[in-house]
Amino acid sequence: MTRHTPHRTEPATPLPRLTIAVTGATGTIGSRVAARLAPHHHVRAVTRDPEAAERRGVAGEKIRADFTDRRALRPVLAGADALLLITSDPLRPDHDETLLRTAREQGVRHVVKLSALAVTDPGAQDLITRWQRRCEALVRDSGLPWTLLRPRAFMSKALDWIPSVRAEGVVSAVYGTSRNSCIDPDDIAAAAARVLTTPGHAGRSYALTGPQALSAREQTDLLARRLHRPLRFQELTCDQAWELWRRRYPEPIARAIAESARRQQAGAKEHVTDGIRQLLGREPAPFTDWAARHAPRFR
Repeated sequence: MTRHTPHRTEPATPLPRLTIAVTGATGTIGSRVAARLAPHHHVRAVTRDPEAAERRGVAGEKIRADFTDRRALRPVLAGADALLLITSDPLRPDHDETLLRTAREQGVRHVVKLSALAVTDPGAQDLITRWQRRCEALVRDSGLPWTLLRPRAFMSKALDWIPSVRAEGVVSAVYGTSRNSCIDPDDIAAAAARVLTTPGHAGRSYALTGPQALSAREQTDLLARRLHRPLRFQELTCDQAWELWRRRYPEPIARAIAESARRQQAGAKEHVTDGIRQLLGREPAPFTDWAARHAPRFR
């Protein structure tokens, strides 16, 4: 259950310059957090490919390490004030275990785990959510001060529509009228940066959503207005969606995505929270703002 803190109307005073390790540094959230922190703090960006991270413009000190290699992780985590823990493979739960064990051994002072809001739903029993719950339990049992960030789906999932929007002016999705209180990744990154650099968050969990629940059909209409061109929504059948997921992901993960989509169709992802207001003292960004910033990519 999310523990509530008083709303902040002013930015919290940051701590002095910190050393912060960021895993998932080339991903959607990790790269944004590193970019926010690097001007003011020493960021250790953990990556399997520092050269690729350099080409992508990832901020901070790029350090090569694998989540299964404790020897390589030790210098990354040694004496770090905070660790942003982002892992992405539900088939490898040992990643979190190795990172947390090494973090405790190397004296990390605070771990911030990027999880997912689905963990709070007892009806969510798919592979991905069960993995996230296990990872949260590892964090809580690590002996380290911890904070959990639980976002709903990223608005950036709409970037998957770019090829069909460019080529045909079409958006395709299953359960087109089901709604999700999706969130701008920049808001998640801002929340993570706040928690990593200001005191008072240990032992707390924050549920992060956008300002309203939207369906894929509604997102299509909003995106069309920003692009100043008509877009057509095309409903996928369950079989069509399954074939797409199975081609893109290992079958156990595809099944988890299918289960998650059915929960969304049942209304499980419509609730809007005040987590962004708690942490940032402002409203979360609406989908229209996200679409305006990313419109050139769809053209």
